[in-house]
Amino acid sequence: MSPRSPSVNEELRRRSKERLLQAAVEVVSERGYEATTLGDIADRAGSARGLVSYYFPGKRHLVQSAVHRLMHRTLEEALEREPRTDDGPERMARAIDAILGLARDRPVLMRQHMAGLLQAEGFLPCPEQRRLAELLSDTVARHGSSKVDSDYPMLRALLMGAVFSALMPGAPMHVETLRAELFKRYRLDWELGVPPGTEVPGGTGAPDRTGRTDAAGATSLPDRADVSRFFATEPAPEPSAPPRRPAPDSA
Repeated sequence: MSPRSPSVNEELRRRSKERLLQAAVEVVSERGYEATTLGDIADRAGSARGLVSYYFPGKRHLVQSAVHRLMHRTLEEALEREPRTDDGPERMARAIDAILGLARDRPVLMRQHMAGLLQAEGFLPCPEQRRLAELLSDTVARHGSSKVDSDYPMLRALLMGAVFSALMPGAPMHVETLRAELFKRYRLDWELGVPPGTEVPGGTGAPDRTGRTDAAGATSLPDRADVSRFFATEPAPEPSAPPRRPAPDSA
């Protein structure tokens, strides 16, 4: 049997990493961070357990990367959905609604993510987070900011604070209240983005409506929406072959 080509090996590594990221989102959503092991994630992904350590330094890094992937792809999907627009206020409204939607639809996962950011390891930079930062920075710029370097961190802080407030065990704030405050700060009309009660194809997914209680005593909804569209686990499409040139006439 001939050895696999470097391109084939690279494609297999890419798909293995994507499966691990998707599995991390699914398992932590179901069980919470502390109850999830790297073995659980590897088993869900159908990967050898040693591969997890090959791609990620540890569980915290893997889970943060997975959540940041979900966040940036959710945000990207919201910004680019039809009808597509370059309107700054509309894009800012879509960004706010996308992040608040994750807090509403994926409470277990996002609560675990916020708690992880407060641990000793803190914030762990990764390619997924950098893409999220690029999208939010672009949103700030399109909204009219002339000081993106300072206005982007402020938007990030406000969104993180809103997510934290929505998920605070025992004293959560309503997402609509948080949305109203953010829209007021950025001078956005309530009808922009995805107003409460509006259904948008895709989105963050509708969760199962069966309540559950986590270790902190907070009742939340399980996160069972399909996230596969955010993870490229399928084989990459083959590059199309160039058209064949017709043979010259023999006459």
